[in-house]
Amino acid sequence: MTTAYDAVVLAGGAARRLGGVDKPGVRVGGLALLDRVLGACAGARRTVVVGDPRPTVRPVRWTREQRIGTGPVAALDAGAQALQTPEPVPAEQDPGVLLVLSADLPFLGGATVGRLLAALDAAPDAEAALLTDADGRDQPLVAVYRAGPLRRALDGLRHAHRGLDHLPLRDLTGGLRFVRVPVGPDEPAASFDCDTWEDIATARARIRDHGAVLDEWITAVKTELGLDLDVDTGVLLDLARDAAHGVARPAAPLTTFLVGYAAAKAAEDGTAPADAVAEAARKAAALAQRWAAEQDEAG
Repeated sequence: MTTAYDAVVLAGGAARRLGGVDKPGVRVGGLALLDRVLGACAGARRTVVVGDPRPTVRPVRWTREQRIGTGPVAALDAGAQALQTPEPVPAEQDPGVLLVLSADLPFLGGATVGRLLAALDAAPDAEAALLTDADGRDQPLVAVYRAGPLRRALDGLRHAHRGLDHLPLRDLTGGLRFVRVPVGPDEPAASFDCDTWEDIATARARIRDHGAVLDEWITAVKTELGLDLDVDTGVLLDLARDAAHGVARPAAPLTTFLVGYAAAKAAEDGTAPADAVAEAARKAAALAQRWAAEQDEAG
């Protein structure tokens, strides 16, 4: 069973090492950094973004710290409080798990989020699950927290320091029992964040690397179009090849478009979207092969 969760995304930092630019809006692979992170946590029941409102790929709730620019602990507290207003949700509707992310993670995906949730679920005594990078460093802004202990820890810090302004995140995680989750082979760069223009350049180059560009492009398109769909890209590429070689080159994009349209119509009747795409692609590929066979016979 998939663990239900809410999400808080911190998108209000000053980005001093980027010259004060609007970092969440910086584009990597055609998508704003914030939109990439929102795509990774698309399964959240509710999402709060701590930052200035802007158009995003999916609806979110916006909030800000009481005093803007007072650090990640204060921002996290603002996000956690926003999930309890205008009035708390009934206990049976509150997932009790909070995913916390920074808004500058271009390579974070749903697989890492799922591993964090699974790790917390497998450790009932733990109060949080933190991602660790390849060097073993904890990433408290790529983590899931049990909402109750997190709010109590925030309240404790507020009382001890007469506020939360400019407190380091280690003061928060130091008071929680947590498990560490290493970055996985499926998303080895999940913890990579963009603090400098050099980081931005590295991320853009990595996305355009030949070995990863197709997967990154498909992910970007799905995020841009608001699609939550896993399809076999190999099937579609084979279809495009058959249409181009067996009919004519312009038939490739037109055929894949028609397959997508047919799959959407089938999904309206209750067919699983991935199954609908596979079946429509199979039929179109068979047609392209018959078309090519007739041309061979004529030749």
